[in-house]
Amino acid sequence: MSAPFRIFATGDIGGEALKRLTERGWALEVYPKIEPPPKALILEKVRSGIDALITTLRDPIDEEVFAAGKGLKIVAQMAVGFDNISRQSANAHKIPFSNTPDVLTDATAEFAFLILCCVARKTWPSEDMVRAKKWTTWHPYEPFLGDEVTGKTVAVIGTGRIGKSFIKKAIGFDMDVLCYDSAYQDTAFVESARRVMEVRHREGLVPRLQTIAYTSFDDALARADFVTLHVALTREGESKEPTFHLMNEERFRKMKPTAYLVNTSRGPVVDEAALVKALRAGWIAGAALDVFEKEPLPDDSALRDPDLVLKLRLFNHFASAGRATRLSPDENVGMAGRTVQAVIDVLEARYGGDPKKMPYIVNKEAF
Repeated sequence: MSAPFRIFATGDIGGEALKRLTERGWALEVYPKIEPPPKALILEKVRSGIDALITTLRDPIDEEVFAAGKGLKIVAQMAVGFDNISRQSANAHKIPFSNTPDVLTDATAEFAFLILCCVARKTWPSEDMVRAKKWTTWHPYEPFLGDEVTGKTVAVIGTGRIGKSFIKKAIGFDMDVLCYDSAYQDTAFVESARRVMEVRHREGLVPRLQTIAYTSFDDALARADFVTLHVALTREGESKEPTFHLMNEERFRKMKPTAYLVNTSRGPVVDEAALVKALRAGWIAGAALDVFEKEPLPDDSALRDPDLVLKLRLFNHFASAGRATRLSPDENVGMAGRTVQAVIDVLEARYGGDPKKMPYIVNKEAF
């Protein structure tokens, strides 16, 4: 009888999902701490002959890891992004790696809309004032005013799954939508959205006819009251229009001084030094960030400047953190379920054992 497959998970991705692996008689070890394991431990596990490695964005999976052992059959990542995984090395060693797209689409879009509202309506400063016992009276505009979201114009930068989910939510807030995507314009989706807007107006649900259209990046920045980012992170040489520091000083200067930025995509899409400058100088009104150039956010980050607290909301890479989205063992619902399904597909040699046919494998080109 052959030995059971061995799996090492760099963190607890959810007991119900992981149970799908142990029910098969496979040997599973889960790193018990909240913090990620040291790279030395990951290397030790790979060298010991594990068959599958379950990872998160926190784990550096580079050439050293892929070259560490001969038995590794898959790296299954619980995330949409895989900036931490060396695709070149994975391909060189013919090791498939997976990610978890689609299942966090609505959770992320929903969160982006929620934090847009938080920064615009200044919900945290208000709550903080109440909790700190600084609320003394009512006044028409002191100590601060927020900005309404309903009826405003939002620029959606990146109209993939999450961007389109965001647009559907913005329509319900009677917003006009400016779309920009450097790779692909989903005109059929925009036409469908436009018809929905027309019905809403015709039925008297909104007082005016909303608008939606693709436009240039510069035009979107100049006209929008809110700019929300839903793009992948690409650097020079990886794309015709790299998104690294997509939002830089030049782009912030093109926005309205009353406009807000929202980023739930990848931290390095925003030049944080330029953002701090834009907020201090009043080039834009505020920003809400769920991702950062370095995570966790360093103690000395200029984003922590107390003078920016009214203008800036900071979150802990939290957008997909809905209970079902993160932990459901169902691969059609949860990231955890999709992660373990990728492991099962590879170890059980499903789809004829061909990684190219496995739905959650990223680097299909290697096989």
